[in-house]
Amino acid sequence: MQVKEKIIDVDVSQEMNTSFLEYSYSVIYARALPDARDGLKPVQRRILFQMSQMGLTPEKGHVKSSRVVGEVMGRLHPHGDSAIYDAMVRLAQDFTLRLPMVDGHGNFGSPDDGPAAARYTEVRMAPPAQAMTASLNENVVDMVPNYDNTMLQPEVLPAAIPNLLVNGSSGIAVGMATNMPPHNLGEVIAGARHLLMNPQADLEELMRFIPGPDLPGGGRIVGLEGIRQAYATGRGKFVTRATAHIENVTARKKGIVFTELPYMVGPEKVIEKIKDGVQSKKLQGISDVQNLTDRNHGLRLVVEVKNSFHPEAVLTALYRHTPLEESFGINNVALVDGQPRLLGLRQLLEVYLEHRLSVTRRRTEFRLAKAEKRLHLVEGLLTAIANIDEVIEIIRSSQDSAAASARLAERFALTHEQCEYLLELRLRRLTKFSRIELETEHKELKSEISRLNEILHSPQALRDLVSAELLETAEKYGTGRRTALLESDTGETKTPKTLKIEDDPCLVIYSATGLIARIADDRPLPRAGARVKHDALRGVVKTTNLSEFGVLTSDGQVFSLRAIDVPAIPATENAPGLGAGAPLDELLLLPAHTRIVDIIALDGSRAPLAIATAQGKIKRVQPGYPARTPFEIIRLNPGDEIVGAAPAADTDVIVLITDDARLLRFSADAVRPQGRAGRGIAGITLNPGARVIAFNTVPADDLGSQMAVTVATASSVLPGTVPGTVKVTPLDRYPAKGRATGGVRTHRFLRGEDRLSLAYIGPDPVRAVTSSGVPAELPAPDERRDASGTPAQGIIAALG
Repeated sequence: MQVKEKIIDVDVSQEMNTSFLEYSYSVIYARALPDARDGLKPVQRRILFQMSQMGLTPEKGHVKSSRVVGEVMGRLHPHGDSAIYDAMVRLAQDFTLRLPMVDGHGNFGSPDDGPAAARYTEVRMAPPAQAMTASLNENVVDMVPNYDNTMLQPEVLPAAIPNLLVNGSSGIAVGMATNMPPHNLGEVIAGARHLLMNPQADLEELMRFIPGPDLPGGGRIVGLEGIRQAYATGRGKFVTRATAHIENVTARKKGIVFTELPYMVGPEKVIEKIKDGVQSKKLQGISDVQNLTDRNHGLRLVVEVKNSFHPEAVLTALYRHTPLEESFGINNVALVDGQPRLLGLRQLLEVYLEHRLSVTRRRTEFRLAKAEKRLHLVEGLLTAIANIDEVIEIIRSSQDSAAASARLAERFALTHEQCEYLLELRLRRLTKFSRIELETEHKELKSEISRLNEILHSPQALRDLVSAELLETAEKYGTGRRTALLESDTGETKTPKTLKIEDDPCLVIYSATGLIARIADDRPLPRAGARVKHDALRGVVKTTNLSEFGVLTSDGQVFSLRAIDVPAIPATENAPGLGAGAPLDELLLLPAHTRIVDIIALDGSRAPLAIATAQGKIKRVQPGYPARTPFEIIRLNPGDEIVGAAPAADTDVIVLITDDARLLRFSADAVRPQGRAGRGIAGITLNPGARVIAFNTVPADDLGSQMAVTVATASSVLPGTVPGTVKVTPLDRYPAKGRATGGVRTHRFLRGEDRLSLAYIGPDPVRAVTSSGVPAELPAPDERRDASGTPAQGIIAALG
């Protein structure tokens, strides 16, 4: 039988218009763009929700990725397993996200290579994912049907973490795209809390807390004007640069060692581009490139430089012609109320805070209703227990449960819910102990209801609760900043005209563990605040944002560095901690085995700079330094090195400590100021084999508040392996001696001890830290100048 054809004429342009609009809508709203509230695309949200439903919490074991992909595809996201697995892999990559949401076990790829197949890898929720899905069972967000109306899924996650800013996002839709860099969780939450309590805060205030992106792989961001523009308008661009230093790779050859690469750039890609550049003659002076990266030491990409080439020039060419310097275009497009919007920093924070206020309010309403319902039942139970004999009599004499419920309601003025709960009560709940428990629960419920009502009826109380929860999240999941933010290239001598930087007074502070940071001149130093990581100070220079300061190295060289190129610590309520600073050696290209001694002022307005060397030389340098960098500030004898530097007026006192426990103090006017070409004069007479390990200058009228701290150990043990003994003594307990004498004993060695591993002279209180910057305890001051030390509680790495 021939089937009759039915042909419908359709206008092609109308059909294309309708179909393309539907396709565009699907891509924009269901695939490519994240929601500004939880920072997730639909597939990512469904993955985290389904893992939560499966109970794949961090304390549980991993399960096969294929199982999770299958559950997500079958229940929530019928778009193919490869798309789901790719999204789940991204959630697990610590080089892609600043705070991974999935804990992956197996090969989840690298910037150069893709992941293994889903059947070979295993996953579970990472701890931050629990914060994203917390309280889902408390009606905190709207639930919508899944694709086949068989179950409900959240329209948006509660998101206790500001995920969109912290982890960023990227995606290409139809006619629009999004590209957002990751940020530091602690900084984002600090900015969000400030905006929550100060709704009128402007962009400049928020950037004091959120100065710029914080990339997972570290590196450096050079030039912040594009970031300011992106934070203001939603669009901008910044340059990321690899972290490098120069060292001797062989006895006669230098190399450039890269320890951090730009965002999403892998070492193999860099090596390929370097080889292409060498073959095309764009890169000169490179003899070899090796990837020495491993799990124990992290990234280490070594570029060997030919002897006739300057490593600094080769590095500049590498930045220009390879992915070692990359630009990142910011395009903050996200869904707000179902509409794509271009958002600045303030708008991103406002949308997130509004969401958290809504989540917290709905959670409070849910808990209030639950507490009130339970209180209603507890009050019914207390009434029944108080009249238990009559209650039992009514129940026994009733024909059925309905009659018993009606009679109980009439006799004791109970509601239907109270009567039904009472009829289901087990007799074991009628003991005296149960009544005490019910009375205690009744009191606690009344208190909880009062607290919840206060939150719902007081906008300030609601904001305080959201702020406290955000602070708790930051303390639980936050980590230190990895990316250094530089206003401009450290090789430039002038500020670009496009940068609007105020030349405000500031303090550049350098910690004993090697971190450097910049704070406003009117802010307290870290030593004045709470004990935090890296709070032992080695140097403080008062300068201005656009001025330069000097970095003194152990080989007698001074490198100039602009204050604006030093990372600024975001403003906080308490005294700042140096944990937010950056390693100073990352801001300079120093030869191997060259140690940074201190930071110094270069403006010439301070007293002459006193310098001490390991061989006991002392020199006071006349103010006035050359403009070139680096320059030599002292001529050292072979094998000698600088151990310390400090301003020294004629009225100050110079103090030296040697590793054989000798301390010498004498007046600074005994050392005549010299020019930079001088070698200095004898400061202390050393015993054979001894060397100076500590130096400082102090005011002559302030000796009582200055402390001499010494740490003794055995020369036969490896440094940093034995705690040793510590002694803290006021400096005025040591008599003054003449210059070029041997001083007096400052620490009596115990059996097995024969040297000082560490010493320090400075104002009380003296800070001690471990190699990781964690504060260490020091014993109480000992008035005896030559007494033995007290056993240290841990291994002390630095004093300040």
